[in-house]
Amino acid sequence: MRKKSEVSLRRRALQYLARREYSRAELRGKLLPHAQPDADFEQVQPVDLDALLDDLTARGWLSDVRAATQLVHAKRSRFGLQRITHELHQRGISEELISAALLELKDGELEAARSVWQKKFGTAPRDEKEKAKQVRFLQSRGFAMDAIFKVLRCDDSED
Repeated sequence: MRKKSEVSLRRRALQYLARREYSRAELRGKLLPHAQPDADFEQVQPVDLDALLDDLTARGWLSDVRAATQLVHAKRSRFGLQRITHELHQRGISEELISAALLELKDGELEAARSVWQKKFGTAPRDEKEKAKQVRFLQSRGFAMDAIFKVLRCDDSED
């Protein structure tokens, strides 16, 4: 029989996972404040959060691979490689999974940068000030400088 705190922690974890995919580190961070011993209930031993996360992973309900894939799929049309990599790091995804997830993005970064630029500006910069503004915008979206210059047609080489 499970303790009351473990059941509520499990329920809380499943509620989070029902909304979207979480990485193990992300879910651990969300559940950690609720796994601490509660002074009001005189809990003898704290809930073993890592055992709960191991169980969710073993059942296939928690997956870093799915969390990384979901994030990449959701962000790839609006953001560049650098921004997506940063967000994957923030979510606690391992370097191996980040490398694997970003392999498919490298080929499409130029097209994504063009699409984002077209939606925001649509016309080539008329002067250096406007060019700098467009470059900063695309940089803030996480696109690499070579892709930005190709979009702005500042690079003499073709795609």
